[in-house]
Amino acid sequence: MAIPVKLPVFEGPLDLLLHLIDKNKIDIYDIPIAEITDQYLDYIRQMDHEDMNVTSEFMVMAATLIDIKCRMLLPREMNEEGEEEDPREELVMQLLEYKKYKYMSYELRERMTEAGNTVCRKQSLPKSVLAYRPPVDMQELLADMSLDKLHEIFRSVLRRQEDKIDPIRSKFGHIEKEEVSLPEKMTYVESYAVKERQFSFRALLEGQPSKTQIVVTFLAVLELMKTGKIRIQQEEIFGDILIESMEDEDTIVIPYTSVEE
Repeated sequence: MAIPVKLPVFEGPLDLLLHLIDKNKIDIYDIPIAEITDQYLDYIRQMDHEDMNVTSEFMVMAATLIDIKCRMLLPREMNEEGEEEDPREELVMQLLEYKKYKYMSYELRERMTEAGNTVCRKQSLPKSVLAYRPPVDMQELLADMSLDKLHEIFRSVLRRQEDKIDPIRSKFGHIEKEEVSLPEKMTYVESYAVKERQFSFRALLEGQPSKTQIVVTFLAVLELMKTGKIRIQQEEIFGDILIESMEDEDTIVIPYTSVEE
């Protein structure tokens, strides 16, 4: 009665060759091809031949080993540099590359196992750190923008406001000047910026009901830029100037009572 023998399972022919090299303590750069071929063929004879796809891979390597074994018996061929070519060179390079990737897979598997034992906790920063806001760099804030461009838009909106004045009706009666507070206008513009996130500077001025409101709104924009609450940008030359809020969407705007000089 035959004694059943369970053979180790190898991932491919190169894996089997590496096993034989390590088992026999052979220098991978000087493989005794005859000895390794015989041991390799012994394993092939004992393999389970049910899976033809796997078996074919081992058979191709067996043919390659036999071919190298035959070429080792013949005189060595010379390359273009006049040096003798080693028939085993290509096989050695394949084995070295396979060995490198095999060890890399071990390293990745070990790291994956270690990662499963790692527990991350939620971020917990002191309130002083969460409340910190970096200093405002006016040069970076303005970028390619200039006060001249803002002033030009301001003047064009003022001219449109003057064109709206009825030359006849404006002479009837006396209209008191409305009181416009700069702190109130700053509160309005900041709240509007937090809500809209990004909007047109020109549209903001054109939405003001009077010349005085336009002037104070312009001053409020400059004050908020100076404190870093908003920033302005222009995506293209001669394009519209956009105002963008630098605060979070859930920011609660505290009404201004005075303007720091």
